[in-house]
Amino acid sequence: METKADSSQATGVEPQLAPASASLPVARSQTRILRSVPPFRGVVEQLRHAAWPTLKYLTETEVHTFAFSVSANAVLAFFPFMSLLMTLALRVFHSPRMYEVIKGLLHAHLPIEQDLIIRNLRSAVPGHRGFQMLPLIMLLVTSGGVFLPLEVALNQVWGFKKNRSYLANQLVSLGLAFACGVLALASVAVTTGNKMVLTALFFGHTHNLAFDLIFRGAMMLVATLASIAVFFLVYWLLPNGKVRPGQVLPAALIAGVLLEIGKYVYVLVLPLLGFRETYGYSFYVAVTLIFWGFLSGLLLLGGAHLSAAGRVPPQESAS
Repeated sequence: METKADSSQATGVEPQLAPASASLPVARSQTRILRSVPPFRGVVEQLRHAAWPTLKYLTETEVHTFAFSVSANAVLAFFPFMSLLMTLALRVFHSPRMYEVIKGLLHAHLPIEQDLIIRNLRSAVPGHRGFQMLPLIMLLVTSGGVFLPLEVALNQVWGFKKNRSYLANQLVSLGLAFACGVLALASVAVTTGNKMVLTALFFGHTHNLAFDLIFRGAMMLVATLASIAVFFLVYWLLPNGKVRPGQVLPAALIAGVLLEIGKYVYVLVLPLLGFRETYGYSFYVAVTLIFWGFLSGLLLLGGAHLSAAGRVPPQESAS
């Protein structure tokens, strides 16, 4: 007589489910496999291993020195850079739309006195066709002043013992400044195109709340993507050593988003800082920009430390 076990072996059907305890090793194995997938592992492990060390890193006096150096040179580079963009828009591309978009970006991203700063920038645009060499020279000099301390800081973060020579750093700085200029022009061009498309969709009725909200949202998205791209290029190319793009992309994403959020928080708390009462009308604009540059520099360095400190050790990265 055929038994039940024989019947199940003949048909290949299990007579009953395996006990729940037998599935635990399989579940643990699946969890280990999920953790070994690079997209999950890269982001989760970086945040888990590097969040607290990064906060401690940002309290170091040397980091504040680097951030203040970057901030001062960034403010010095800002005016010739924006003057150059306005010159390109008006004298090279002959596009009043691009000029208006640049003004809109300045209104959206400057914390204070937007109209005053825009008027001063507009007065620096040459009245004749072509460029003035002085803003371009100043931009090259100050961009080197931005990236030189950044390279030293990033080399320390990644553990690279040797810095580039001064000439090599200036060449890399020039390349990064050019890349940032291309990204800025691209963001202006994309935002201009978005405005033209939205104007057509709204049949020219642009003075309404719906148009303003959609356009500002698109402009904010483009600016955030440009910030992420700048952070990524700096984290990837500026250190004097081999850094894999996948190691710095999550930190660039986090830093780019936090920069946009931090800008609005900074504008909200700015009246509480009392810069105008302390420094007077003549100086508080510069002080406000320098302090915002300092906070942005801290954010940039914090993102670099996050990407470096969150590296998975070799024995953990093996699949």
